[in-house]
Amino acid sequence: MSNAPFPTIHPPTRILMGPGPSVMEPSVLNAMGRPTLGHLDPAFLQIMDELRVMLRLAFRTDNELTMPMSGTGSAGMETVLVNLIEPGDRVLVGICGVFGQRMAEVALRAGAEVVKVEGEWGRALDPDALRKAGAGGSFKALCVVHGETSTGVLQPMEEMRGIADELGALLIMDCVTSLAGVPVEIDKWGVDAAYSGTQKCLSCPPGLSPITFSARAQEVLAKRKTKVASWYLDLTLIGSYWGQERVYHHTAPINGLYGLHEAVRVALEEGLETRWARHRAVSQHLYEGLTEMGLDLRVPAPERLAPLTAVAVPAGADDALVRGALLQNFDLEIGGGLGPMKGNTWRIGLMGAGATRAHVELCLAGLRSALA
Repeated sequence: MSNAPFPTIHPPTRILMGPGPSVMEPSVLNAMGRPTLGHLDPAFLQIMDELRVMLRLAFRTDNELTMPMSGTGSAGMETVLVNLIEPGDRVLVGICGVFGQRMAEVALRAGAEVVKVEGEWGRALDPDALRKAGAGGSFKALCVVHGETSTGVLQPMEEMRGIADELGALLIMDCVTSLAGVPVEIDKWGVDAAYSGTQKCLSCPPGLSPITFSARAQEVLAKRKTKVASWYLDLTLIGSYWGQERVYHHTAPINGLYGLHEAVRVALEEGLETRWARHRAVSQHLYEGLTEMGLDLRVPAPERLAPLTAVAVPAGADDALVRGALLQNFDLEIGGGLGPMKGNTWRIGLMGAGATRAHVELCLAGLRSALA
């Protein structure tokens, strides 16, 4: 076995325009390089408190239980579901992509009786299909993906609270790809629990998952008859670390939280409405450029998720070869499709710091070159 030293890593600089991670804010990476503190240091506890306040502003909520979980967006999904669902609970899950499927799978593993409402990939769910599936029944939760990362669909949320009320259910929302990129209105929409990720429109490295619980969701959690199935994700435990008690739970990812603090600060400094408008305008520029090239968009205009555009791979083009050419010749990454969209769809991300006209022009130029 060789004793030769391993070299220091020097990753290439890429322009990330796939489904995530996104282009990082330089100030976020700067913040992550600052001195590490202990997880109970008073200076770090102040950073935690500020971060909770800023996350409430980003989610547009007054929810006291709003905090980042240590783990990616999928950890946020598991946190929400395992804390609110007990064995035998009935859960209605809307599915029109990979992440709706994943919600159903996590709910099943938490012991729920899951009723699935499956829609067409590339289209938003039909609210009437949810009503029909839940008619006459009582459910613990209605689970909906707001921004479906696998298809580029934005699910309208305005009717969902009413449907949840008809079911006697909590309303749970995945906003991993929508938070800070399009309007997310937790209180206005009556969402009981939501989770997101850091590596999309917040332009922060992956590894944390902001969550928020309404007072109604907290009451459900407090009245559980069984222990939360996951010790690590149990909010009755970790909530005491993020709350006033400061009870040790696990060693928080200190420098990662520095980065998230800066990422949310930058988003709020830009202004959420301004940020949403920037994502809309830049994505419209991309739509127009792709259409001029003769490429078809997979999602109807009213249902498009601005931070993530699904494009049909044209006849005669090889999905992987085109993406490989973009990476090799332009240092540009776009994503391939998943599920039934695998091999026939490209997913182009315009998220956070990466949502610029310059990135759109580079992507269009790269596609013209690769397809030529």
